Amino acid sequence: MGDPARSGHPDPAADGSHRGAFGEFGGAESGLIDRAFREQIVLVGVQLAERTADEVDANLDELERLVDTAGADSVERIVQRRDAPDPATFVGRGKADEILDASLEHDADTVVFDDELSPAQQFNLERILKRTALDRTAVILDIFAQNATTLEGKAQVELAQLRYRLPRLRGRGRQLSQQAGGIGTRGPGETKLEVDRRRIQRRLARLEKDLRGLRRTRLNQRKSRQRSRYHTVAIVGYTNAGKSTLLRRLTGANVLVEDRLFATLDATTRRLQLPGGETVLVTDTVGFIKKLPTSLVEAFMSTLEEVAEADLLVHLVDASAAEPEMHIDVVRSVLREIGAGEVDEIIAINKCDVVDSGTVGRLLERYEGSHAISADSGEGLNELLLAVGDRLRHLTEVTELRIPYSRGDALAAVHREGEVLSETHHDDGTVVHARLDDVSRNLFAEFEFDSPEERRRPVRSGDDVD
Repeated sequence: MGDPARSGHPDPAADGSHRGAFGEFGGAESGLIDRAFREQIVLVGVQLAERTADEVDANLDELERLVDTAGADSVERIVQRRDAPDPATFVGRGKADEILDASLEHDADTVVFDDELSPAQQFNLERILKRTALDRTAVILDIFAQNATTLEGKAQVELAQLRYRLPRLRGRGRQLSQQAGGIGTRGPGETKLEVDRRRIQRRLARLEKDLRGLRRTRLNQRKSRQRSRYHTVAIVGYTNAGKSTLLRRLTGANVLVEDRLFATLDATTRRLQLPGGETVLVTDTVGFIKKLPTSLVEAFMSTLEEVAEADLLVHLVDASAAEPEMHIDVVRSVLREIGAGEVDEIIAINKCDVVDSGTVGRLLERYEGSHAISADSGEGLNELLLAVGDRLRHLTEVTELRIPYSRGDALAAVHREGEVLSETHHDDGTVVHARLDDVSRNLFAEFEFDSPEERRRPVRSGDDVD
């Protein structure tokens, strides 16, 4: 099976190239994995000193799912134990030779490493393996490239891909020269490698400019929503936790729902009326994952800002996952990275209808204030929405107003604009405690108690409160 002639592929050693995803300069513009056929992939994990064998196995399980989502099949797993990565090949020359033997045995097209490879390590590995060497970052980028649909999403993914590819460009020196040296110059002229690098840098500059324009548009949309005075709720969670299913169940939004990683990349916002009558804006966001590439976080920052600007996060957790607690830790880590670590959250334990009650009970006990739900069947959603409404009400500040009886219109407006907690009627006016947002507080600023002395001052019928 490892004979290239019998497999229908050219011998990769014949011309010093390799087959598989990247090609000589980083592959096709659209993706990193060739989907003209189902590539055969060898997975490689490294158990460093700070990792356990179980952690490495769990990481490779997830990597296998990523590879499957990208459109390829894993045919072999190789795990190595090391105290520290090898600077030249990450796994060491001996292990690289073992990976080569396994690749030949399975006629593998590509080798995927669970850890991020430096450009030098990737280059050295491909020289030894005679085939493409990818890392987890490259696979995630490829999946994002497949799933991006909007103009902004496609630009964000391409930006991240080009940032990944630029330091990995490689050439063969003089035979790639594009032009001869001119008068007063030395050497053979500009190489194809230099041309490719300059072309990518120009494209990066154009994408960054386009995304700045799209970011301004998104910022204007956000300001418009803020002027609407609706609270915003962002659904966050590990990839494939069921966020799009939840948004569709709650709002009827026509969003893609698939049981695969990163099926949704573009933020979708819909209105939702809570059981208490309040209207909120709910946003579905891109899923998070362990070892989420920094380039993706940077490229998707304008989208992720929707999370950081939200009033409340519904943190959706897949109860059927092998390690739901790890998923929660990963999501919280990414939230801190994007500046959303301080946003109030409610944890919703999803898929409670397909896992045993003991697992659900353990998670509910560990995470105080969490709720068990099923986004698919709707179980527990009403209780979750009641909790969302209660939490949002508590996010607004309690304001104390004193309104004279001559301003009954102002008292009625307070009832319309906010939540009145108490009214105390005195001989010369009404003292109201109400939850008001910032806009409403400005509307009623003239009636606020400004100081303890003001709070003790009685309201007289002759006071000018207009």
